[in-house]
Amino acid sequence: MKQLLKQLFSSHTYLTRLILPILVMMMMVISVFPTPAFATGVYQIPNLIPDTWVVDEGDVISRFNEGQISSAFKDLAKETGNEVRIVTIHRFDYGETPESFAKGLFTKWFPTPEAQANQAILVIDTVTNGATMISGDQVKSLLTDEIANSVTEQTLGAALRNGNKYNQGFLDVRDRLVAVISGKPDPGPPEEKETIQVEGTFTKAEDTSKNKGNSTAWVVGLLIAATVIPMATYYIYQINQPSNEA
Repeated sequence: MKQLLKQLFSSHTYLTRLILPILVMMMMVISVFPTPAFATGVYQIPNLIPDTWVVDEGDVISRFNEGQISSAFKDLAKETGNEVRIVTIHRFDYGETPESFAKGLFTKWFPTPEAQANQAILVIDTVTNGATMISGDQVKSLLTDEIANSVTEQTLGAALRNGNKYNQGFLDVRDRLVAVISGKPDPGPPEEKETIQVEGTFTKAEDTSKNKGNSTAWVVGLLIAATVIPMATYYIYQINQPSNEA
């Protein structure tokens, strides 16, 4: 075995000594840090398919609630001719905002003013919870900018501020949009209860545990590196030494 290893490494001894520590460190980094999610651009969203009312790229809506929302929006379209869609994105491309993304997607799905007139979409980035609504002229006559802003900031925002309750938030959005776009009185946002801060400014236990976990991972990783790299380098050095046998 020793002779075989010597043959493998003898021709590139210096290069091997240089690369091995780097490979070990790369493996450690990959194991400690999760792979970041890819950003999403308008060009990555497929063309609109009939009877598609929810595009949940952020994966925050349950299948059951997605069906409930889709059914309500489908009925709304049949009754009024106005169509509403919800789009969730996990992370926008660099420099993109909910507003710019929504405008780009609106134009992609509905290229002309005539096609846009009876359309509305709500877009949210689930990383920052930034949301916006954009609509055509026919829908906007009912869903004013003031109401649209209230839908994203108060109706949806209330559920997100209360523990990122996306499903509840989108169900509340569905109910309010269906009422307004059907020509009924605006029910307004749900009542948002104020919570009293009783925990002070101390770090929460779960945050402390998380920080400790990250620190432990770093310490363990450095200890492994400090042990493995010198041993591996010394072993390769030893097997490449000329034999003392006559």
